[in-house]
Amino acid sequence: MPISMNLPSLRAKWEEVRLLYPWYKEMTGDNKSFNWEDVPLLTQDRLLPYYESDEKAVPLDWNVYRTSGTSGNKRKAIYYDASDEDAYIQYKKEMFAELLKNYEVSRALSDMGTGHAEATAVQIFEELGLACESVPFGLPAAAHLIRIAEYQPDVLYTMPSLLDGMLRVAPPDFNWGVQCVILVGEPAPPAWRQRVAERLGITERDVMDTLGSIEIGTIAYYDRSIERYVVMDGIIAEGVEPAEAGLPDVELPAGEQLLVLTSLVRRRFPALRFVTYDVVRDLRVEERDGKRMTTFDAIVKRVGPELKHGEKISIYDIENAIFKHVRQAVVKVLVNGNKLQVNITTADDLDEGTRTAVRDELHSTIPAIGAMIRGGLLEQMDVLFLGKDTDSAAPEGTGKKPIKQKKLFVQQSGEGRDRG
Repeated sequence: MPISMNLPSLRAKWEEVRLLYPWYKEMTGDNKSFNWEDVPLLTQDRLLPYYESDEKAVPLDWNVYRTSGTSGNKRKAIYYDASDEDAYIQYKKEMFAELLKNYEVSRALSDMGTGHAEATAVQIFEELGLACESVPFGLPAAAHLIRIAEYQPDVLYTMPSLLDGMLRVAPPDFNWGVQCVILVGEPAPPAWRQRVAERLGITERDVMDTLGSIEIGTIAYYDRSIERYVVMDGIIAEGVEPAEAGLPDVELPAGEQLLVLTSLVRRRFPALRFVTYDVVRDLRVEERDGKRMTTFDAIVKRVGPELKHGEKISIYDIENAIFKHVRQAVVKVLVNGNKLQVNITTADDLDEGTRTAVRDELHSTIPAIGAMIRGGLLEQMDVLFLGKDTDSAAPEGTGKKPIKQKKLFVQQSGEGRDRG
């Protein structure tokens, strides 16, 4: 990375982590000299002492958020003390203020499911001077639409998968009434954002994407002026090859790397060269308006030591290819052994020319899939167009289906496993 890795702030971060986490100091030895190249990447295996720490020793006034499990099937507990929470909220306020600076807005609706973003959303919007309410995650999709119609928010803060669920059951003439949408969570490819904007009656510029992680907090936001994601101040982002992170069998296309993050403000997580296992495309440091910043094109997928080749399929690229030609669809990708099937459920009346264009786009514009097919890892891709969601318990339009549906299903050894 073209950035000085021997800044005093980085040495201070290294000393802080060694002080707060005895297991980290033991792992890195007693050598007090600081050299960035010698700072280890915090892979999943190296982080196990943190994830498996005794929760009874954690102060009662710390907040705990949980994410997917460790290799021992124990859910990971991620802690935030008061200082971490204050920093998280401040970062979000600065980011939202930047995103909303050209809008005249007074009401926000948070439809975020569960987790850290949901728990803090109302406070953040209220401190920015907006009225804000939160929608309970467990409500059926139609109830989310009713809340939007009743509350009439200017800003909708939600996740792509939740917004997909609402679009799936919304009548064509539903009046969304929003000026803009702020997204966080799963990838939101450009073609998908354009189709969402058309449905909501706003422009693609009004569908704004942000990125974060439960371990680090806020990471980046999409800057329309440069059409790239900008990493937040106080976050050091690096790109490394999979082999450096203990994944020698993972190969990525040129320009793609694993994202590694260091947070200069996060304390109750050892946020020093943390391997996210997200695959970042075209990460670089550049000068803009006299300021040095780190930017990237997109986060396109996730890999890891426990993932098989099917789970490395980029939903980002698949959806971006599909939504160039289809106005609205529910996309599901099924991997069974070395067979890949893409199910596109849409109410759009697609002629054969459009269907052929979608198939050609999927085969020609996603290098990873083409390489897998040529290398024999995958058979030729099946692309199926469905008129209704055959996996759903309730008919389309009733609003009784789950608000969030998974997009990637992997079948292995007779057992189903999925990642949304």
